[in-house]
Amino acid sequence: MLFRFARFLVFLIVRLVARVQVDNIENLPKEGAYIAVSNHLGRLDAGLVYVFVDRRDITMMVAEKYKKVAIIRWMVKALNSIWVDRFNADLGAMRESMSRLKKGGVLVLAPEGTRSPTGALIEARAGGSYLAARTGVPLVPVAIAGSEDKRLVAHLKRLKRVPIHVRIGKAFTLPPLNSKNREAELQKATDEIMCRIAALLPEVYRGVYADHPRTQELLASPSDL
Repeated sequence: MLFRFARFLVFLIVRLVARVQVDNIENLPKEGAYIAVSNHLGRLDAGLVYVFVDRRDITMMVAEKYKKVAIIRWMVKALNSIWVDRFNADLGAMRESMSRLKKGGVLVLAPEGTRSPTGALIEARAGGSYLAARTGVPLVPVAIAGSEDKRLVAHLKRLKRVPIHVRIGKAFTLPPLNSKNREAELQKATDEIMCRIAALLPEVYRGVYADHPRTQELLASPSDL
C-alpha cells in the first residue's frame, strides 16, 4: 500500500510539471530481471521511470547525499530503493542490487553516477556493466532529453509543463567477465552501454561518446537500436 501511494505521488508530480513522450515502450520486458540504464540530466529523471515502468519490483539507486532531505528519505523507504555511496566502492549496495536482480526484479541506474553539468553525456562508471556481466541479466538503454533542472524551472516560471522525450532502446546482454582482462572488458562493456544510450539521444546530448566508433556504428544501423 505504501509503495503504491508513493508511486502515485511521484507519477502525479511528474505529470503536473512535465509532458512526457515515451517512444518504443514495447522494448521494456514485461517480466523477468533487467537493468534500465539511462543518462542523467536533472532531478526529475528518477521520477520519470515511474511513468513508463509499471512493475512493483522496480529498484532505484539513490545517492546517499539525499539522506538529509526528509521527503526523499521517505520516498526511498516507501519505494524500496537502495542508497548508494557514489564516491566509494559501495559493496553493500552492489550486493543488494545483485540479490534483487537474481529474484527477477528491475534495477534502474545512471552509469554516469551524477547529473551532467552541461546536459551532454560524461564519462560513465563501470557499476552497471559489472552488475550486468555478473548477473547475466539484459540491459535496456533509456535516453532522456529535456529534463535539465534549469529547463524545468524556466518552464515552471511561465506556468508551463516542460516537454521531455524518452526513447527506450532494445534490450541487450553483456558477455561474462574474463578475469584475465577484467578491467579492459569492463571498460568495453561500459562503452557499449553508453554508446547505445548516445545513439538514442539527439546529437547535442551525446557528449564524450558522440564520436565513439561504436556510437557511429549504431547510428548507421538504426534497426539495432
